[in-house]
Amino acid sequence: MNNTYCVIMAGGIGSRFWPLSKTTRPKQFLDILGTGRTFLQKTFDRYRKICPDENFFVVTSVDYKDLVMNQLPELLESQVLLEPLRRNTAPCMAYASYKILTINPEANIIMAPSDHHIQQEDAFIDVIKKGLDFVSNNDALLTLGITPNRPETGYGYIQIENNDPTGKFEDLHKVKTFTEKPDLHLAKIFLQSGEFFWNSGIFISSLKVILKALDTHLSSVSELFKKGYKLYGTADEVPFMNKTYSECQNISIDYGIMEKASNVYVLCSDFGWSDLGTWSSLYDNSEKDIQGNIVSGTNVMLYGTKNCIVNMPDEKLVVLQGLDGYIVVESEGTILVCKKEDEQQIRQFVNDVRLNKGENYI
Repeated sequence: MNNTYCVIMAGGIGSRFWPLSKTTRPKQFLDILGTGRTFLQKTFDRYRKICPDENFFVVTSVDYKDLVMNQLPELLESQVLLEPLRRNTAPCMAYASYKILTINPEANIIMAPSDHHIQQEDAFIDVIKKGLDFVSNNDALLTLGITPNRPETGYGYIQIENNDPTGKFEDLHKVKTFTEKPDLHLAKIFLQSGEFFWNSGIFISSLKVILKALDTHLSSVSELFKKGYKLYGTADEVPFMNKTYSECQNISIDYGIMEKASNVYVLCSDFGWSDLGTWSSLYDNSEKDIQGNIVSGTNVMLYGTKNCIVNMPDEKLVVLQGLDGYIVVESEGTILVCKKEDEQQIRQFVNDVRLNKGENYI
């Protein structure tokens, strides 16, 4: 039996990519990079190199079941775990872990976000395999740390202890601290120290260690999902989850487990990783024209315009003149024009639109 399982977390709403990403079709279901495959599909393609199709689970909102099934026809309905409410990543981990427990108690699990961009996929797979080798032989919760190349304020950071605790795995370190998104001054200090790595949000561990960590650090969450052990895979699973999620706290894996556990390790690596969570991160990871623009849309005409992100449907003729450093996006009749440096305000724009114009626009 293949003991490697991959759990893809695909329940987010991607509000920072509004208006292209909307509640009914979030960014993980979009081909924002123009590759012919959506973020979700590319994530599945990537992990298929080490995980058989039958060992995949996608955890997503009940609203996105059809999107997942349409984009990943290789999966059975039983492999799509539906969350009736959004409760962050720790309940997602608990649901998937107890589900897998009913199938293979010896499993090793990769918890993977659905919206990452990886430039060097072969190097990435080598790192994942190394991580699986480590957790299969050690009582460890492992995360991947990315070597930073700039003082990024949009990512969380992991501080490492300098020694390799095993002597067997190059670039493996015990985690010293986790730090949320820093301001620019602190991010520069992190970069200069050489002790801090970007937190990728990718977790690897054996099922036994995950369940132990849930029991130890998030016992209230663990107990809720443990109660349904005999219901997983039956007709009672859905009503049980409806009740469980209504009672479950909203908490992340990082905050609920990783920042509290003593057996947390990080495998430091560099394989061209990006969490494409914002328009600016997309800009940083895309090819640009001679004026520094990235343009999606066949009928876009630019005059004296530079350093912009322009995303337009092919059927729309758009003429832009004199812009520098802007995001210009149109989707289903909604147009956003926003300075790149002010894109953190997009979430506020979305909230204001919801309040003043209604749900149809978001």
